[in-house]
Amino acid sequence: MQAYLSGSFPMADPDEGDQIYWHTPETRGLIPLDDTFKVPKNLMRLYRKEKFELTINRAFPEVIEQCSLLRQGDTWISEEIIAVYTEMHKLGLAHSFEVWLDGALVGGLYGVAIGKAFFGESMFHKVTDASKIALVFLVEFLKEQNFQLLDCQYLNPHLLQFGAYEVTQEEFLSRLQEIIHGIS
Repeated sequence: MQAYLSGSFPMADPDEGDQIYWHTPETRGLIPLDDTFKVPKNLMRLYRKEKFELTINRAFPEVIEQCSLLRQGDTWISEEIIAVYTEMHKLGLAHSFEVWLDGALVGGLYGVAIGKAFFGESMFHKVTDASKIALVFLVEFLKEQNFQLLDCQYLNPHLLQFGAYEVTQEEFLSRLQEIIHGIS
């Protein structure tokens, strides 16, 4: 938890026997929790159709396992990371957001909550748009709970379409400290 509060997060390196390294990037990707969060119209229609069942913390072990299978042989989610985050989940610190279709887990994401900051770790999908539905569900939940920060670590084209943006590590840490310590 201290590493998260200091702007770092763990990743295992499969090329080095799953050795875990702490990453502290120069820039951080953030997903907005206000009106600048963009949901493509077709995705919002799908979300509102309620085709999927959406749950929180019902299948944490399965979600992190599916995320680890995302890029078999080239994943940063090692068995040790799975064990640690599963323990964090049991302690109420790590959470999963699940997407189900016809009783089967088809998408989801997991991350860590500290105060009103959520640190997104990974997501997966087995059905088109299921991980995007999980992200919209997460953002809606975080807004309802008055969260103030959604960290996505690094930007990618998938996240850019939702309005994700980068800040410097210095700005990230400043905002995080304000949120954690209630400084305005």
